[in-house]
Amino acid sequence: MRVRDINVLFVGDDWAEDHHDVEVQDGSGKRLAAARLPEGLAGVARLHELIAAHLPDTDPELGTEPEDEDDAAARVWVGIETERGPWVQALVAAGYRVFPINPRQVARYRERHSNAGAKSDAADAHSLADMVRTDGHQLRPIAGDSERAAGIKVLSRAHQRLIRDRTRQVLRLRQTLLEYFPAALDAFDDLTRADTVELLAKAPDPAAAARLTRAQIGAAMRRARRRGIEDKAAAVAAALRRPCLTRSEPVTAGFAAATRSLTAVIAALSSEITTLEQQLSAEFERHPDAAIYRSQPGLGPVVAARVLAEFGDDPGRYASASSRKNYAATSPITRQSGKKTSVHARYVHNERLVDALGRQAQGALVGSPGARAYYDLQRARGLGHRAALRQLANRLVGILHGCLKSGSLYDETTAWGHRLEPAPPAAADAA
Repeated sequence: MRVRDINVLFVGDDWAEDHHDVEVQDGSGKRLAAARLPEGLAGVARLHELIAAHLPDTDPELGTEPEDEDDAAARVWVGIETERGPWVQALVAAGYRVFPINPRQVARYRERHSNAGAKSDAADAHSLADMVRTDGHQLRPIAGDSERAAGIKVLSRAHQRLIRDRTRQVLRLRQTLLEYFPAALDAFDDLTRADTVELLAKAPDPAAAARLTRAQIGAAMRRARRRGIEDKAAAVAAALRRPCLTRSEPVTAGFAAATRSLTAVIAALSSEITTLEQQLSAEFERHPDAAIYRSQPGLGPVVAARVLAEFGDDPGRYASASSRKNYAATSPITRQSGKKTSVHARYVHNERLVDALGRQAQGALVGSPGARAYYDLQRARGLGHRAALRQLANRLVGILHGCLKSGSLYDETTAWGHRLEPAPPAAADAA
């Protein structure tokens, strides 16, 4: 044990919706206190009191003078299985070093000391305190992101959740239409469009849809700001009037009611998605790093906001481009045992970040000649599309890291000039 750890307190916090089981240990692993605290202000106050009662004011080993409150708080290390919520923010605000630990890591740590499979909240608090005491040097403390970045993260995730909710409703609508009105799927190729939702709500059964006029269909398309309305309205009307198999009247009526409900839900979700997207874009543009993110190839305002939200803006969080790539899960991992070595993609990752970086890589193929050439090079090496995109995303993460560190905007020549081989000189004409 390091000498400086003698006066560090290690706290394990096993949280639940309405309470926290906590354990306080000293540097030798001795349990100093254990308690169940209520969620909220009263619980946080009791936790501060519990820690203050056992935190020495001086270091007898080093002969130091009493510390101020900030220095003392920094000698409290807290392990907890989440990084979100008011409780965690209260711990960070108090100056404690907070380590958000993946529940899977805690489960594996618990198995190191017991094979019986016993589990309790108090035992989990003990394991968390033990983990930060013995393995704290290998754990990542919670990022010190700015409040603006935290707000962007909330908006970004809420926006993405609504899109996924809408996708679920669209899939339900598609399955419903297949059951009684498959002609609608031939007429409407996108069930999320405003004109499609409006027309299905107005005419949710085959008979009513066949009575829709081209003028009614065209008017819905105009409200949705479609182009080529005359031809598209004629094609939709023809598809809806095409003879098809039908169900009995009571069954059709039931499905039609379900379709009306689903279209209403989809319309409401689409409206809220648009509202959140506007708020997300506006909040992102106010971030000091927005210009750097927007300068990267393949990053529009929404995807750029997602990337910033998931990476965070703590300048000290990523010591190098490699550490940022590792967190992004774009860099591979190597498994080596004896004479056998294999390279694999990282399957444990931040799924939201991976999705955003994949979208960036896909968009960069069009907006950046250097990115396109790098992707083509990976394909020429025999990689498949997804693997080549992951390699490109890995490279783009490194470029982003360099731009953020230097505070400079993306430059195509600087990013790719050293990787693009000059064209071979033309052969001299024969004399």
